Amino acid sequence: MAIIYSKSSGTVDAQIGRLETPIKMIIEHESDQLSRAGGVRDWLFCVEDSDRFGETIVGQNEFDVFTSVEEGAGAENDELRETYRKFIEHIQFMKEFTITAQMMEDARYGVAADAKRRAENFTRAYYKTQHKICEYALANGTEASGVFARAKLDLTAPDGLPLFSQNHVWGSGARSGTQSNLFAGDVFCSGTERTPSAATFEAALANLSVRLRNMKDENGEPLGYTADTIVLPGNRPIAEQIAKKVCGSEGALGNGYNDINLHFGNWNVVILPTWQSEDDRVMIMSSEANRNLAGNLFFNRVPLSVSNWVDHHTGNYIWNGRCRFGVGFGSYKHILLAVDSTASGLGTPIA
Repeated sequence: MAIIYSKSSGTVDAQIGRLETPIKMIIEHESDQLSRAGGVRDWLFCVEDSDRFGETIVGQNEFDVFTSVEEGAGAENDELRETYRKFIEHIQFMKEFTITAQMMEDARYGVAADAKRRAENFTRAYYKTQHKICEYALANGTEASGVFARAKLDLTAPDGLPLFSQNHVWGSGARSGTQSNLFAGDVFCSGTERTPSAATFEAALANLSVRLRNMKDENGEPLGYTADTIVLPGNRPIAEQIAKKVCGSEGALGNGYNDINLHFGNWNVVILPTWQSEDDRVMIMSSEANRNLAGNLFFNRVPLSVSNWVDHHTGNYIWNGRCRFGVGFGSYKHILLAVDSTASGLGTPIA
């Protein structure tokens, strides 16, 4: 979404007047560059615009297969049932920066360079906020709620449980059940000494892919989506190295039999820098399921709106930015989390 810029009104200092248009151009240029560059928000979330207070995601069961009927007979009536409802509220975020009256008076021509740097960083902070809130929501998906930049976030899936849970609910009434998208076991390490190996991760990746593919829809039928995205914490270098080797090697690692690597070319590896984990863990996601099931959701309600004015009490030149957006999860069936641990209770056993 484009940045909205409001120029200060009334009589302003000539020096300030010479800065307004260049700063506006810098802010808009930085916005264009950063929008094209992308980030976690664009790689892992469905980004949509919104013109309401919040967005409600409603889930329904799917139509069953067509049934055979005798000649001249009527069709069997099928029905759609609402199975869940999820509301994502938009949150307001704001930031200001100030160029003091003394700086305007004393810096002379240098004030333009300083204002340029501040304007560039101001826009970067806007996009950094969006990407980091998306990282935070995923990294804390085992919790029902969290706090990011003083904003309380709802991190639950539509069934009211945290995004990652062993007891997620599908369907409603008599046609319902539970399923897990939180697993624990040998992901990167195996044996009593918990030695990391590519072979262990290769086997776990195959197992987890099948788990995601067999995630049930609201009728209890396997969805059949193919996992294609691996998400890793930013502070686990050995796990990151193993994942990249497994996904980037044509042959199977760790043997001399020239076996093919079934994972080669089938995965995108995404590292979340602010996801700092005390153990090795990995998220597996289907980007197609993420789109089709409205999984990870980011709603732009109000783009960065920038205004500026001179504070008559201090003579300082003030820039203010305001925006609103919402983050949440419309499904849990597009993604799963696996923790490398043999401790019970951390997740459904992988094997």
